[in-house]
Amino acid sequence: MTTEELTIEVEKALEEIRPFLNSDGGDITLISIEDDKHVKVRLEGACISCSVNQMTLKAGVETTIKKFAPQIETVVNIL
Repeated sequence: MTTEELTIEVEKALEEIRPFLNSDGGDITLISIEDDKHVKVRLEGACISCSVNQMTLKAGVETTIKKFAPQIETVVNIL
């Protein structure tokens, strides 16, 4: 998978997650993909101050991204 194809797949994953985040007043933005393995995102809106945002990041965001792009190893929230 090329870097461009990988970016498209990660964006598709974020589009699948976004409605759940939006329903709680939050959102997510793709910041970068490094070495075609490490994704950096920014949780926004209500997600910034949410006490369970790390659980959302691991259980929701990372799992969904890996479903679309299995070669991704890590997903990190950048403040």
